[in-house]
Amino acid sequence: MNTNLYPQFGILLVDDEASFLRSMSIVLERRGYNHLYRCQDSREAMALIAREPIGLVLLDLTMPHISGEELLQQIVSDYPDLGVIVLSGLNQLETAVHCIRLGAYDYFVKTTEEGRLIEGVRRAVRMQEMRLENQELRRRFLSDTLEHPAVFDGIITQDKSMRSVFQYLESIASSNQPVLISGESGVGKELIARAVHRLSGRSGELVTVNVAGLDDTVFADTLFGHHRGAFTGADKARAGMIEQAAGGTLFLDEIGDLSLSSQVKLLRLLQEGEYYPLGSDRPKRIQARVVVATHQDLEKKQLSGEFRKDLFYRLRIHQVEIPPLRKRKSDLGLLLEYFLSEAAEEMGKAKPTLPKELPLLLEHYDFPGNVRELRALAFEAISQHRGGILSMDIFRRLLGSESALSVGPDEPGEAVSFHPEQPLPSLQEMGDLLVEEAMRRAQGNQSLASRLIGISQPALSKRLKKKRPDSL
Repeated sequence: MNTNLYPQFGILLVDDEASFLRSMSIVLERRGYNHLYRCQDSREAMALIAREPIGLVLLDLTMPHISGEELLQQIVSDYPDLGVIVLSGLNQLETAVHCIRLGAYDYFVKTTEEGRLIEGVRRAVRMQEMRLENQELRRRFLSDTLEHPAVFDGIITQDKSMRSVFQYLESIASSNQPVLISGESGVGKELIARAVHRLSGRSGELVTVNVAGLDDTVFADTLFGHHRGAFTGADKARAGMIEQAAGGTLFLDEIGDLSLSSQVKLLRLLQEGEYYPLGSDRPKRIQARVVVATHQDLEKKQLSGEFRKDLFYRLRIHQVEIPPLRKRKSDLGLLLEYFLSEAAEEMGKAKPTLPKELPLLLEHYDFPGNVRELRALAFEAISQHRGGILSMDIFRRLLGSESALSVGPDEPGEAVSFHPEQPLPSLQEMGDLLVEEAMRRAQGNQSLASRLIGISQPALSKRLKKKRPDSL
């Protein structure tokens, strides 16, 4: 598992000048890249690459024994998946183009382009991470495996789309990049954040901050902390949530509600990897992975100017969308059993027997509050239960009128369309079709079928008796 080395693969610095190796290592470490290897003798580089998990090479062009150009060709030939950035003391366009043609990822002048070099390293690291994640994701999907299923034990599901989410989370577990969790309220985004943290293998804690409603000052103080005397009432220094999450994961919930001014601070934190506690002029390095969640559509918000575009693209490096409960109907039975057991145990009651009609009733409800709403329904039902079979009346009352039931397979209230060149069916034919569809959805349960089409159960029974046997 992750031992807080970043990136997950090594970055190899090859240069015959010890002073440059030292200074470049310091610069990279300040930017959060601490998985570094150094090689001062170019003759040893290939053996080091064969021995260690190298993913990116920073290669000096002018070296004794084996030149950078010759070493570049060897690396591209033997390890084509490795990224190579060529460094030179000379700004020569022809040489740069030649190195790129040989297979280098990029070319920089090391004496004058430190800022551009660091940005080039960031891009190269991200490209390598994407390649490794794609390989890992493809392997997991093809084998349909989960290597750490116990991590997801707290998420009750048998849905295939949720299993795909778990496989994706395992494939990005070792990444240090932010994770954006999106989905409607009540789908369990915090459970997913906990799974991300556990998969990362980090030794620190998962620290959760709900940023909804925090103004700019409170947001900065909550995340960054402050020094004594930073503002009126700051009688002593206080560590921020970032520092408390060191070595672990910082989970920012409801990120879509963050003000524009606070978004700037978060963007700088993610881009530079450093922050200033209030009242301090000395930066601190962030040592936590950032996970954010929202029920809002950030893409729409950034198009309307309510959410910064640069922050949006920075957060969506790893993005996972949790499907709503209405698209995970196969989970209803599992979740209902689990919540009823949980509620019965908490209230000191025996778990009731479920009426067979209940799962069918719930399947035709859209659950706008998702898993959270189902749990609340289960607890309310147990609180009113007195013994024997669980009353259907409780759920009918809690779910409200028939208007709460979904009337279409995908979207509530979806209009029925007719082919413009075909004759319209008669009212009798439409009624028969409606009855057949209601009985199909209710799996033959007349009580539920009658509720779905808004008639009484005796009226439905009468219509069914009138239908010819061959039309049933």
